[in-house]
Amino acid sequence: MVEVYAEIGARLAPLGLIPRGGFRPEPADGVPALRDGRTAKTLILVGNAGAALWEVFPASPEADDGQANPLDRWTERVLGPIAAALGAELFFPFGDGSHPFTRWAVRAEAVAPSPIGLMIHPEYGLWHAYRGALAFAEALPLPPRVAALSPCEACETKPCLTACPVGAFSGDAYDVPACGAHLTKPAGKACLEGGCLARRACPVARPNGPVQAGFHMAAFFRSLTKAGLAGNG
Repeated sequence: MVEVYAEIGARLAPLGLIPRGGFRPEPADGVPALRDGRTAKTLILVGNAGAALWEVFPASPEADDGQANPLDRWTERVLGPIAAALGAELFFPFGDGSHPFTRWAVRAEAVAPSPIGLMIHPEYGLWHAYRGALAFAEALPLPPRVAALSPCEACETKPCLTACPVGAFSGDAYDVPACGAHLTKPAGKACLEGGCLARRACPVARPNGPVQAGFHMAAFFRSLTKAGLAGNG
């Protein structure tokens, strides 16, 4: 019986979001206590994969209001009522809270770190994200976690490490200043407008059009600029 999990999926579908697995939290998972002091006994991750989100979000008020963090604000707005209806508490991978979503993702799904640092999914490659987590005080039934090897283990050429025009990725480190400097130059236009070339080089999956790739790169570039890391090369 996975009625609640199926209900979550049905509520998320019109938003272009999906439930992305769940697990029974253990102390080492770092799941905060709920507002009433109880311990979360079930954590279900919410995110996107594939093109569905990018058919919904661009038409939202947040996408075109000119304010900061449009996707985060949209996420909070649309997930809040769902959490309230299900009696769940929401945790986000953004904002003031610092939650170990990478650890939670590995507990919930067969994802693993890629050579460029992003988590890779066996089907969706590097084009997926976690938008939030629903925490329940009850131990709810969950679908089993499906184990799978990381696609990177069988990838011999690893094009993600050679596609970057400035060699920002070594497999062990990421040269943020070199990337930021490149994005401010005419030669960086292809990355800035079409998305990170290293990310796009992954053979597992491709971005679902320029909106998805361009949105993420634009947000990344704004964060570099805010941190003073763009144009200093």
